Amino acid sequence: MQRLLLFFFASCYWIQVSAQIKYPVTKKVDTVNNYFGTMVADPYRWLEDDNSAETKAWVEAQNAVTFDYLTKIPFRDKVKARLSEMWNYPRIGSPSKEGSYYYFFKNDGLQNQSIMYRQKGLNAESEIFIDPNKLSGDGTAALGGTSFSKTSKYVAYFLAQSGSDWQEIYVMDVASKKILDDKIKFVKFSGASWKGDEGFYYSRYPEPDEKSKLSKQNQFHQVWYHKMGTAQSEDVLIFKDDAHPLRNVGAGLTEDNRFLILSTSEGTSGNELWVKDLKANQKEFSLLIPGFKTEPDVVDNVGDKILLRTNDGAPNYKIVLMDPKNPDSKNWKLILPEKKEVLQSVGTAGGYMFCSYLKDASTKVYQYTYDGKLVREIKLPGIGSAGGFGGKKDDKEFFYTFTSYNTPPSIYRYNIASGVSTLFRKTETKFKNEEYETKQVFFTSKDGTKVPMFLTYKKGMQLNGSNPVLLYGYGGFNLPQTPGFSISNAFWMEQGGIYAVVNLRGGSEYGEAWHKAGMLENKQNVFDDFIGAAEYLIAGNYTNKGKIAIRGGSNGGLLVGACMTQRPDLFRVALPAVGVMDMLRYHLFTIGWAWAVEYGRSDNAEQFKYLIKYSPLHNFKNGTSYPATLVTTADHDDRVVPAHSFKFAARLQEAHSGNNPVLIRIETKAGHGAGKPTGKQIEEATDIWSFVMYNLGMEMK
Repeated sequence: MQRLLLFFFASCYWIQVSAQIKYPVTKKVDTVNNYFGTMVADPYRWLEDDNSAETKAWVEAQNAVTFDYLTKIPFRDKVKARLSEMWNYPRIGSPSKEGSYYYFFKNDGLQNQSIMYRQKGLNAESEIFIDPNKLSGDGTAALGGTSFSKTSKYVAYFLAQSGSDWQEIYVMDVASKKILDDKIKFVKFSGASWKGDEGFYYSRYPEPDEKSKLSKQNQFHQVWYHKMGTAQSEDVLIFKDDAHPLRNVGAGLTEDNRFLILSTSEGTSGNELWVKDLKANQKEFSLLIPGFKTEPDVVDNVGDKILLRTNDGAPNYKIVLMDPKNPDSKNWKLILPEKKEVLQSVGTAGGYMFCSYLKDASTKVYQYTYDGKLVREIKLPGIGSAGGFGGKKDDKEFFYTFTSYNTPPSIYRYNIASGVSTLFRKTETKFKNEEYETKQVFFTSKDGTKVPMFLTYKKGMQLNGSNPVLLYGYGGFNLPQTPGFSISNAFWMEQGGIYAVVNLRGGSEYGEAWHKAGMLENKQNVFDDFIGAAEYLIAGNYTNKGKIAIRGGSNGGLLVGACMTQRPDLFRVALPAVGVMDMLRYHLFTIGWAWAVEYGRSDNAEQFKYLIKYSPLHNFKNGTSYPATLVTTADHDDRVVPAHSFKFAARLQEAHSGNNPVLIRIETKAGHGAGKPTGKQIEEATDIWSFVMYNLGMEMK
């Protein structure tokens, strides 16, 4: 009776808080576009200007309402305290050997950014090598990647500010740890590929306008070469394509520095390869693989021949050996044929190939010789995800990581000759992972397709139809959703929740055919799969409509936006994060044009027809009761610009009817997600889980 009364009073409090929400008035403008005879209103177009005083005032007003609501959730402080406690555990990455040192990243627990350490031997004392926490006062400067020169004399490291995709490259003398004058600016979507110790290749854009650089369309990506000891103004332009401003380009050397491989792409799928034989003093690039119907990538070279992973005629990928002087596919030598499972990646180390396959979204790894002879399968601890299979040609060993939904990452030391894996480091957390289990289930989607889903929850959970569920998905861009540990999700499971991840079409779990079944005109399949997953969980007595929260970010934010507008009755809570919500205008901002190969574009008559049908912004119905919604975005997101979320939230608040809160949380000095400081991660997780639990009628355990 006491528990019932507590729930009754909590419910009354929730109704009172929700009923009192007064959303900011969002101005509407008379903006209409004609799409092939269809007139589409865009009354919140003015929110696309992230620099205007009006937009900034709107952001402040929305945040004021949102945080007023969140701070009144009675157990929010307890949620934050437990998350902070759980987050406070050492997180140590796999070591890699460069020169005479082993390098690794470590976070003591609550440090905003992980620190890069080095040590002379695996049992030697470590020292700080790069500490990004000292590069900004608030922890918002993040290390974006590192690249060592051939003899490890230098290291180039990338630094991003406040979560932006824009980066700067700094170069350090490894022996002295002195930062050199070789600073590179205007970098985006790039690595650093060293030519010996002399210099490195990188990709950049022309100098952006400071005012619009977080929203303006990115054009004219270029490849440059920087010679050590010179100013950036003296860098050599290696490649540009002024005839195709909406292409991305990148260049990298094979390990022996013989071949310079140039890759160009018109989007997130499909690329073209060009090659230059530096040993033969080849002056111009020659075409290796024409674009953009396949996705080839160079594994390594064998003398004057090139090993290639390709899906040309093999949707699940194969490996071939090719002669760059005679690159036509009819001349290829098959090294490793296509399998039933999709070949996700190929690493090399010690003169061998390490091929990572996916079997029902779980990793399988095999060691092969360069001529395709199977050496062995690398036995992994169980169903999960493993990565890090690679190194240098003269390496005798490397380290790889294994993780799953209820298993924190463990690092294994692998002997290349013997094939023996030994546990090197196990992560210890305050989460009792042995009390939880993961199982994989399969359900039938709307069109009869069998779709897998991972469910993780506490052992012994009763299937009584009332368990809270967090349903997560992505479903796009050929990206698989494989098992991985999250301390934030561990908190959810600790509170009695089921964490469900759906392997939606649009990913690469079953190769290119699975990807194509969820892209372009087939995108609705992705939403049907997600909706089908919820219906399966209800039918299986795991949960009910009043206990389901849905979550996704970026393309997954689009997923949540589309599903909550198509089936508002099916979900209790919706969490669309940094989502692509305006499918008619996404291609006009930053790198959005690159997603057209996945989505299509509204300036194409046929593609407009299906985009308008599911575009979240354009499918609200006035007077509808939508799920309790917490939209999340950030002011420095220059991948999916925050205007998507701004316009979506404004339209949602206009159309919504009922007591469910429909709010937007706008983070400052943060971006699409990469490099977010630990402090901001905990604050965001606190607000999300408090919102979810409160609106699902849960109590803090």
